[in-house]
Amino acid sequence: MGSRSFSGAKSFGEDDIDLEDSKVAKDKEKISRFYRPVKIHNQALVSGLAYCISSCSMILVNKFVLSGYDFNAGISLMLYQNIVSVIIVTALSLFGVISTEPLTWKLIKVWLPVNVIFVGMLITSIFSLKYINVAMVTILKNVTNVITALGETYLFQKHHGNKVWAALCLMIISAISGGITDLSFHAVGYAWQIVNCFLTASYSLTLRRVMDTAKQVTKSGNLNEFSMVLLNNTLSLPLGILLVFAFNEVDYLAKTPLLRMPIFWLTITSSGFLGLAISFTSMWFLHQTGATTYSLVGSLNKIPLSVAGIVLFKVPTSLENFISILFGLLAGVFFAKAKIRERSQS
Repeated sequence: MGSRSFSGAKSFGEDDIDLEDSKVAKDKEKISRFYRPVKIHNQALVSGLAYCISSCSMILVNKFVLSGYDFNAGISLMLYQNIVSVIIVTALSLFGVISTEPLTWKLIKVWLPVNVIFVGMLITSIFSLKYINVAMVTILKNVTNVITALGETYLFQKHHGNKVWAALCLMIISAISGGITDLSFHAVGYAWQIVNCFLTASYSLTLRRVMDTAKQVTKSGNLNEFSMVLLNNTLSLPLGILLVFAFNEVDYLAKTPLLRMPIFWLTITSSGFLGLAISFTSMWFLHQTGATTYSLVGSLNKIPLSVAGIVLFKVPTSLENFISILFGLLAGVFFAKAKIRERSQS
């Protein structure tokens, strides 16, 4: 959560957005200009493992905070994670480890609509994760790909092949069958997840419209991943504070004993680090491999995440529901391969 890229939104929508990015090759060239690789043997394998571990751990840790600790202040959790990200990215920028664009008023005005959607995306993702098990969240997030593809068709006149649409249909079928067979079905959680799918798709589509304009108002004429993380997370802080008061989380925070537990602070701080780690490791992995490997690994990574979510949180499941989840995961892999094939042909 990132996010966050990454998403600064890659913490919760990263696979959905990455698969739709037709400029990965150009992004890879930009990364090489400010990315300083560490001398590690077999960096492709190490970076891939780091990316998979950080992305899986982020969701599992958030689920543990929300369900294990029964923490009922999701907006405050998002706000704290974003503060952690801002502090780390700012420190790394000051020490010259990474390069970021200065936050000018012109850039903020251009980016503000994207950031509002970004905040909504993170909050709804947290709200849904509290009520829905990790495996079903993973499957339901596939619906984002469907909405994004439709948006691309109508807004950008982008043509998708039959295999892509077939994969998207399989995703819809798996989401519906998974919801019907979900033994821990929660209407509120599903409602939040549906809203999250629309917001995640809107973020991806809006980002493409705004990106070119945003680059024009920066000093370097470019906007790298770390600048996006800093921009998104910094702008989210005022809105996040307002929403904490609007949702009356202040009273809950004043009464909950969780904030007096050092282990709880360690857990939520680690979630902030993990959210930022997703951005770093995804860029590292992309730099070491390429768009094809990156997309496939992102889809395949959902399989161990779903299994871990079922096992660690002892989710009640049936054979029908397990098959629906597996069907959705395979549909995601099929979608990734179809997108790769489509990209190579274009």
